[in-house]
Amino acid sequence: MTDSDPLVWFALRDGPLQGDALRARVAGPDAGCVVEFRGTVRGTARGLEVERLEYEAYSPMVEAELRKIAAEIRARHEILRVAIEHSVGVVPVGGCSVHVAIASAHRAAALAACTMLMDELKARVPIWKKEFDQAGGVWIGRGS
Repeated sequence: MTDSDPLVWFALRDGPLQGDALRARVAGPDAGCVVEFRGTVRGTARGLEVERLEYEAYSPMVEAELRKIAAEIRARHEILRVAIEHSVGVVPVGGCSVHVAIASAHRAAALAACTMLMDELKARVPIWKKEFDQAGGVWIGRGS
């Protein structure tokens, strides 16, 4: 997503996500709350030791679907602004693969919106992850 929509911002980034730039994108004097979520790569899954995740995305559809999800969230919850970064490429264990920041006047709206956003992202957005462990690599559904 681009800066043309001041209420919604999105970026795909290569490798693990770093920094705190999303907070600044959504913060403002009208926000009584900024909720942030950071999804990180776990060291074990399905009883196996994970080495890394690799993400792939279909960028044009990612942006379009996230715009739809953001509109649905804004219609259902009283949020002010939302910013999302998601990794593509390799993310090692402990690395951040998704970072979400949501501003609202009150915490309940931002917390509910964050949960809804992550649930919808995992279900609908064309971002796929491949999990690598000692047995090799396996695709693990859609989402992060």
